[in-house]
Order: sequence, then C-alpha cells, then structure tokens
Amino acid sequence: MDDELTISFEAASDAKVLIISVAARMAGMHPQTLRQYDRLGLVQAGRATGGGRRYSIRDVVLLREVQRLSQDDGVNLAGIKRIIGLEQFAGELQRRVDGLQAELAAAYQRIAELEALGPYPRRDLVPTSRTSTALVVWRPNRSDRPGRTPPGQPG
Repeated sequence: MDDELTISFEAASDAKVLIISVAARMAGMHPQTLRQYDRLGLVQAGRATGGGRRYSIRDVVLLREVQRLSQDDGVNLAGIKRIIGLEQFAGELQRRVDGLQAELAAAYQRIAELEALGPYPRRDLVPTSRTSTALVVWRPNRSDRPGRTPPGQPG
C-alpha cells in the first residue's frame, strides 16, 4: 500500500477534524513536532472539548510546507514563521484586490447602464460645448451670514 497522499491546497478544508496522530502521519512528522510547532505558533491546532489538538487538511498542507522550507531550503523556524505570516498577508491583500476589482466592474456596469438611458438622463445637468476659465466669486449677503443682523433691523 502506498503511504503517499497528495493534497491540493486550493481544495483543502479548514475543518479541524484530524487528531494529532493522523495529522502527524499525513504530514510525515512526529506528533511531538506538531506540538512544538503549535507552541511556536507556526501551525495552530484547534481544540476538541477534551483539550486534544485537532488539525485540518489545510494545516497538514502547511505542516508539509514548514518541513520543506526547513529541510530543503534550510530556513530556520523564525524565518518560516515570518514567511507564513507574509504569505497570509499577501493572500488577504489579494482577496481585497479581488473585491475592489469586483466593485470597480460593478461601477463601470452601472455607468454603462446610465449612459444607455440617453444622452442626458438627469434633468439637473445641462450640457455645454464651451469651456470657460472665468472665476466666479460668491459672497453671501450680510443677512445670510449666521449670527449677523442685517442693516436697518433691530439686533
């Protein structure tokens, strides 16, 4: 029987249902290593009602990545923790960018819908073909200013 298990990160589940011995075996590690990584905050396990650690498939994928960075690339655990944090931050930023792109697409769609209504859908907008560089200065009447009494009226 083949002990190798292939897990797709995109399809990985976040449900914390694997007990530590199963997660350790799937990750190719000793359970004590998982406990150490949990204490260091590299891969944080969930907790069952009795206090036992529970891992998700996504956690197992992350454990394998920690092992690869450590063994193949020679990165120390502090470096691995920093890498994991930066990758999570980059993922959050990417989700934010995706959301903003969706909002922008919706705004463009709304503009297209409004433009399709006709050349001047709002009656309060008046088209003009000439541009002006005139400066218009507006000064309120003395009676329009708050706290001022207009001339000739009792104060």
